[in-house]
Amino acid sequence: MTFSEENYLKTIYHLTAVSDTDVSTNSIAEKMETKASSVTDMLKKLAEKELVNYVKYQGVSLTEKGQLAAKMIVRKHRLWETFLVEKLDFSWDEVHDLAEQLEHIKSEKLINKLDNFLGNPTEDPHGDAIPDASGRITKIEKQLLSEVEKNRVGICVGVKDTSSDFLKYLDKQEIALGSQIEIIEKESFDSSFRIRVGTKEITISNKIASNLYIK
Repeated sequence: MTFSEENYLKTIYHLTAVSDTDVSTNSIAEKMETKASSVTDMLKKLAEKELVNYVKYQGVSLTEKGQLAAKMIVRKHRLWETFLVEKLDFSWDEVHDLAEQLEHIKSEKLINKLDNFLGNPTEDPHGDAIPDASGRITKIEKQLLSEVEKNRVGICVGVKDTSSDFLKYLDKQEIALGSQIEIIEKESFDSSFRIRVGTKEITISNKIASNLYIK
């Protein structure tokens, strides 16, 4: 596959994860910041390779072959992010763009050796599950902070938004994977949250709470 084909597969995989229906051409175009006509052309190519099921005006879904291929791309991306953070001391807000480049390396042997070198991790630095060499994923039990009632205490296990700006904000507030978060108050007026992180109390918006996973 070309880099572009791999990027499309990965995008469809991520969009499928948050939708119970087939993915629309427009949602792919929006995610990839391209024209719907360009998406249609690519979907036809992927369908010819039996990587997607595509019917015009009815959306697209991954075939079994396409899903495994997408998982392998995601596997490489998340293993490289883990390597960059754990072994090269990159911060978690720096690694996404680098992993976007590294995920296209074709060598299966290299990726399996990388996996073993890292101790076969099941989660990346953002708390996302890493597929194993067969595409199996260890399910991570988690819940968005915004959906949790007050007086609950949980551990931060992941983020929904992996943008650099969001991760830098969390660093400022000293919120990281493994941080204990206690919900002190939920404000009915603007749905903001008063939380305790360690020994510090802070107020966060509902948008922030909607992008933090805890268990």
